[in-house]
Amino acid sequence: YASTRALDGLSLHIAAGETVAVVGHTGSGKSTLVSLIPRLMDPNEGAVLVDGIDLRTLDPASLRRYIGFVPQETFLFSATISQNIAFGVEDATAEEIRRAAEIAGLASDIESFPAGYDTIVGERGITLSGGQKQRTAIARAVLRDPRILILDDALSSVDTLTEERILTHLAGVMRGRTVILISHRVSTVRQAGKIVVLEKGRIVEQGSHAQLIESGGYYADLRQKQMLEEELEAI
Repeated sequence: YASTRALDGLSLHIAAGETVAVVGHTGSGKSTLVSLIPRLMDPNEGAVLVDGIDLRTLDPASLRRYIGFVPQETFLFSATISQNIAFGVEDATAEEIRRAAEIAGLASDIESFPAGYDTIVGERGITLSGGQKQRTAIARAVLRDPRILILDDALSSVDTLTEERILTHLAGVMRGRTVILISHRVSTVRQAGKIVVLEKGRIVEQGSHAQLIESGGYYADLRQKQMLEEELEAI
């Protein structure tokens, strides 16, 4: 961006079907990294490969059919909540939409709305809370049944109890597909097969939750800080 490299000398391999979490300070390059996968931007040096194919040789629309992407800023349309969940999946049935809402932890909220799934969502989702908007976007991504699922800080607006419930539901969906999970919360990423720590666009740590705790770097410090915060909140 301008004179700054968001990613610099970064090399990362993600196996098919693997769940990888990416953590790091704000501005470390996390969102830029995952934006390269659906070709929201292309690298000006190096390449991003899927199954050995350079993504720049693929049509973006065709590529994105295989990707479910939940960005930090959720975009919702002035339409029913059912239509917002089903956006991009024209033949979605009412049962499939309900199932996606359940997985995203949104179904009970929708059932409390006066018109249920036919409730009109205001422009940009103004009638929904931040957490409800994020869960709508997760339901939309789940409904696509993607080969690659990207969650870019997609649980930041929900409390830890709701987050835990959503992750439990998502565990079944994540099995057998490639998942890339960005979060600031250790509780969100600890179950990932591999955790990658970014700093100034470079990978500075990589391993499982247990390995990174033992190494005593940024990730271990982050966990310690969040454990203290949780203890203070409980007092």
